[in-house]
Amino acid sequence: MSQDLLIKLVSVGDEKGVGKGHVYYTRFNNKVKKDPTKKYETKKFNPVAKKHTVYKQKK
Repeated sequence: MSQDLLIKLVSVGDEKGVGKGHVYYTRFNNKVKKDPTKKYETKKFNPVAKKHTVYKQKK
């Protein structure tokens, strides 16, 4: 993967905090974002919590 487009997504966990800290790595072009002050956020499947949870971009 190209390292300049690689970002780290960290789970915030479910409502009980299960699965917090699980990590996904994905590619995302930060130069095309509409608001450069906001972090990328998406919902992905968390295998620890066994459900879809919110993942936020970390450095």
